Amino acid sequence: MWALVAAITAPWRGVTLYENRWMWIPAGILFCGGLVLYKLSRADFSLSQLGGLPEVLPNHGHQRLVITGIRARVRHPVYLGHLFEMLAWSLGTGLAVCWALTAFAVATGFVMIRLEEAELEKRFGEEYVAYRNRVPAVLPNFFP
Repeated sequence: MWALVAAITAPWRGVTLYENRWMWIPAGILFCGGLVLYKLSRADFSLSQLGGLPEVLPNHGHQRLVITGIRARVRHPVYLGHLFEMLAWSLGTGLAVCWALTAFAVATGFVMIRLEEAELEKRFGEEYVAYRNRVPAVLPNFFP
């Protein structure tokens, strides 16, 4: 997949929307924020859960709904971490291709979240519905 994306975007790799070294300051903040989100997402989650094994293998061990820690403020912290990292690259480089890939990631991420939410509702039922109604999907709730 990475090779295909690299081949498709190759013609636009040098097209910049702007050049400003100062943009690496907010980019650095977003990079750090993304790393913090990844670390917080790992708390109370196994690597198999982060990798999506329960979704692929329905009988994959004990499953429980985690609604504590970072997930008390945002339902999909990993997606938010990905968004921070992609925005960081886009801001810092000013490359049109980075901005295009970020837009593509937002669009596909929206679809992926919808599919994941339907699966979680099926798996956890009313417990997940109540959680979904209380906690935002991607933009954090700082005052739950």
